[in-house]
Amino acid sequence: MIQLTSKQRAHLRSLANRLKPVVHVGTEGVSEKLLTSASEAFNKRELIKIRAQEGAPESITSIANDIASQVSGVHVVQTIGRIAVLYRPHPEDPEIQLPEPNQG
Repeated sequence: MIQLTSKQRAHLRSLANRLKPVVHVGTEGVSEKLLTSASEAFNKRELIKIRAQEGAPESITSIANDIASQVSGVHVVQTIGRIAVLYRPHPEDPEIQLPEPNQG
């Protein structure tokens, strides 16, 4: 899996500002139902926000990393407070054009 550069993460964060959370993590934590919900959200869009509710058993960072490790191709863009931004490019027709990584 490719690593996102800081410039690419900054671009994705700016795009995520206007988004509302589409996946909510409750007391069950990262369950099969939650993973299915996240996968379905990625079928409709490339960039999603998830929110950890008060009763979530883990931190948002742990939750985001769990989702990224269990759903193919997902990158954690940002975690802040109880919100995480996740990105997965569309395999055939990506809508989001990332800035080119700087070649050193």
